[in-house]
Amino acid sequence: MNFKKQPFGFMDMLRFKKMVPTRRRMLAEGENKPLPQEYRTNTLAKKLHPGYMQVELTAARPLTDTIRELTFKRVDAQEFPFFRAGQYVSLQVKIGGSLVSRPYSIVSTPRQALENKLVLAVEDAGFVSGYLCKTAAVGDRFVMTEPSGEFHYETLRDSRNIVCVAGGSGITPFVSMAGSLADGDEDYSMTLFYGARTAARLAYKAELEELAARCDRLKVVYVLSEEEQPGCEKGFVSAELMKKYADLTASTFFLCGPKAMYDFIGRELAPLQLPLKALHRDATCCGDLPLEQPAEFRLTVHMRDEVFVIPAKENETLLTAMERAGLNAPNKCRAGGCGFCHSKWIAGGYRVAEGRDGRREADRKFGFIHPCVTYPTGDMEIDVPVAY
Repeated sequence: MNFKKQPFGFMDMLRFKKMVPTRRRMLAEGENKPLPQEYRTNTLAKKLHPGYMQVELTAARPLTDTIRELTFKRVDAQEFPFFRAGQYVSLQVKIGGSLVSRPYSIVSTPRQALENKLVLAVEDAGFVSGYLCKTAAVGDRFVMTEPSGEFHYETLRDSRNIVCVAGGSGITPFVSMAGSLADGDEDYSMTLFYGARTAARLAYKAELEELAARCDRLKVVYVLSEEEQPGCEKGFVSAELMKKYADLTASTFFLCGPKAMYDFIGRELAPLQLPLKALHRDATCCGDLPLEQPAEFRLTVHMRDEVFVIPAKENETLLTAMERAGLNAPNKCRAGGCGFCHSKWIAGGYRVAEGRDGRREADRKFGFIHPCVTYPTGDMEIDVPVAY
């Protein structure tokens, strides 16, 4: 075989032959000082994505007879990471022998995060929420995840006009979105429908009215189902009511509240045949299955170099079983969407909550699960990463 040498290729061969001697010479001539441990890019990434944060409860006040506002500061840094209004954090709490956490939408604005202030509003409606509403005291310290979630305005996806519907404590992300709009950090026009049973159950009414007074692109409509009050609509947030205040055919919808509200609004908006991207629902935690006499199985959990054997009930998720046993299992959304609790299935039968399977096809193929939405159907064995 004839090989025709090219001038440039020949020069490349010479450089290749000299590569090792050249590197040795450059290393010998280099400065004898340690390489830097921090770079600007890594420093910025750590500020934006700290993973887990150590926080302290600095203030608490009642908003309604069932909702309590909690204000936190970071004790491991000077500020919270900047986030998108509408996102959430997950707060980890030690209650007895259980190490449990729940996601809560952020009430405060992204600018307040840079002032080392982050506000949550918690409704007394569950195990963790009940503890935070009744027992947590100023000075208590917790572990909190960095802000996460897809429930926020996206310029390339959403209309400049957004219609937001809140039910009860579902007002929390919209207070942040309204505040961010008033601060000039977001660019949309917002019509907010806030539904509650009575006026006494309207949290943040004074704050919302103050924001609407200083921002002409924010309109708030209060809707009461069980009483009539001046300045409030009576009934439910129907399509007919929303049409009085907004153009429904040229808007993006954000919904946050109970499942019954999602179902009702979904039926009301169905005739509009909106595209999928025009309707966003804030995810809710995956709860227990309605089983009268749930069986109890054995769950073997591998975490790094340790193995734990714990009980797991048929009607509760694998994550709930691990939390009850005090295992430090990772989780954020508890709804099957974020993938943060991504774990390896080893053996045993299971089922995934209906409509909650957010796994990629490769995860299903190679045996990965999301414990936050997975229920055991027999004895199981899984490999779970440690949260921190």
